[in-house]
Amino acid sequence: MAINRKKLVTRHNPVLTGTDPSSPFTVGNGGFAFTADVTGMQTLYGAYAGVTPLCTMSHWGWHSFPGRHDYDEVALTEYDWNGRRVRYAVEKKPGNEEVYDWLRQNPHRLNLGRVALFLDGKEIAPQEISNIHQVLNLWEGIIYSTFTMAGMTCQVITACAPHEDTLAFVVTGEAAESGRLSVILTFPYGSPDITASDWEAEDRHTSELAGRRVLRQLDDTAYTISATCGLAQIGAHRFRAADLTFSLGFSSNRGEPLPPERVFTESRAYWEDFWLTGGAIDLSGSTDPRAMELERRIVLSQYLTTVQCAGPMPPQETGLTCNSWYGKFHLEMLPSHCAWMPLWNRGDLLRRCLHWYHEILPRARENASKNCYKGARWPKMAGPEGIDAPSPIATLLIWQQPHIIWLLELLYREKPEKAFLRKHWKIVRETAEFMADYAVYDKKRGFCELLPPLIPVQENHDPRSSKNPVFEVEYWREALGIALAWAGRLDETPPTEWREIAEHMVPPPRKDGLYLAHADCPDTFTRFNYDHPSMLFACGMLTGERMDREAVRSTLKKVLECWDMPSLWGWDFGQMAMTATRLGLSALAVDILLMDTEKNSYVVNGNNIQRSRPDLPLYLPGNGTLLLTVAMMCAGYAGCKENTPGFPREGWNVQYEDINLLP
Repeated sequence: MAINRKKLVTRHNPVLTGTDPSSPFTVGNGGFAFTADVTGMQTLYGAYAGVTPLCTMSHWGWHSFPGRHDYDEVALTEYDWNGRRVRYAVEKKPGNEEVYDWLRQNPHRLNLGRVALFLDGKEIAPQEISNIHQVLNLWEGIIYSTFTMAGMTCQVITACAPHEDTLAFVVTGEAAESGRLSVILTFPYGSPDITASDWEAEDRHTSELAGRRVLRQLDDTAYTISATCGLAQIGAHRFRAADLTFSLGFSSNRGEPLPPERVFTESRAYWEDFWLTGGAIDLSGSTDPRAMELERRIVLSQYLTTVQCAGPMPPQETGLTCNSWYGKFHLEMLPSHCAWMPLWNRGDLLRRCLHWYHEILPRARENASKNCYKGARWPKMAGPEGIDAPSPIATLLIWQQPHIIWLLELLYREKPEKAFLRKHWKIVRETAEFMADYAVYDKKRGFCELLPPLIPVQENHDPRSSKNPVFEVEYWREALGIALAWAGRLDETPPTEWREIAEHMVPPPRKDGLYLAHADCPDTFTRFNYDHPSMLFACGMLTGERMDREAVRSTLKKVLECWDMPSLWGWDFGQMAMTATRLGLSALAVDILLMDTEKNSYVVNGNNIQRSRPDLPLYLPGNGTLLLTVAMMCAGYAGCKENTPGFPREGWNVQYEDINLLP
């Protein structure tokens, strides 16, 4: 029987009946988003700022402080790599602090502006609002907010256009009719902090009214806000809207905004089509008391990652809600955000950012050649230009390198078209060239190895002694195998070393029947039993084709016994659940996926929050990995003979549609 998709989705419409700074609702289109408080605007900005800042963000809105520095100014640290000196921007050395900090903090993502209700020309405090009832209608992508203030009712409807960066608002009710209510637009200077806003530096930027447009200039950054109603300037960076039904278009040019009624119409049409197509998972027939909570997380995670992680460039870990790590994206997290999309037949969402890899390919080649490597070496922590930010970790991380090959293969499997292969073959080829050059052949042992300096997925290891980490070893082998498959499909002749390396990668290191973090880490489960247990992920997200299943089982058991669970991150739980699924441990897979720990929490709006990290009020890699994991738990993986292998038969009745299996 077909899933009743509207019923499935709307039973998880999030509802707020009080002010909750941990769960603001967001509307957006993947590359632009607006996060609202319980008034449907950003009225209570101060009350939310210390928990979840209320921002308006885009993929194109970036700012840099004056006094630009170039990467070649940063001091580099030298390491020995297989007898050759290599250099990375790792340490903040004396005399080089300004350059190091500038390159880390710039460019930073920008809060494009605040849209708020004022009463009698004054800010409204949380205690002035009562009788709150706010609903995010997922089927429509629209926020409906009702509340009372000063004894008057107020209703606000909020939406974002699905294909343009335009917001629409309708304010009605007694408060609107009283004439005491107004909408105020305020604009900050840029900041690399979590709020992406500096409200004190009024003299460092300009906001100029030109008809129904506000022309913004922050150093070298310029953008425009266009309104469908009149605007009056009432301060250096403050404007009052002439109407309570209006649209605001945000752009790096001077385009016209869509009228409000069109924004609402297009939002309803887009989201209805979204939910009626692609994958769906219905757990309503289950008797396990956790089923509805898991289904809630699944539905809301689809919405959140679509409005915040499906833009023209890779997303930051807090999406388009607020800044994390200066608003830069961490490329090693791209699969955690987006790998679910092709498995749910929503690969078009991921395809939106593929052009960025082509655009920064010259930069990636330069990044590789700086240390005399061939091919393209992708950055870890970067902004739009693809510059690898100085960092004690970022420049030495390597597991982001195979990601693009693996993701392109998922997209090809979803829609196997030769034109897609041709279009992206250059990216696959040059990524594989770097990976092949980076692997070192040990003639004595007959193996290819990954040698220091490197930092593995589990980032707490010394780069000088990290050698052959399990996940990276297997990922190198599998990604080179995919590159070979692409060459075959395109009748290309790949370099002979690709196959030789793939066939001769060193076996994943283990000791006493347990897989280690890396080859020189015998104390994996004592001294290093925190952060990501990445030795498990090679048999989970990856096929684990060469890994001994009993050793993987023992390693998973050991991790669950000894690991510091509060140190795990939101995406670790999905990764471990995939490992349990490949081992046939379905009950354990569910237990891990729903483990009650501080970083596996999902609040009312569906965000995965990291409770011990106030700088991460939301953590979208957790949401995306959840969706990747449940796809595998439903549809299985290549060679799996069982339906819904990640769910136990007792207590779980799983219906799913249009979900693809994991390789």
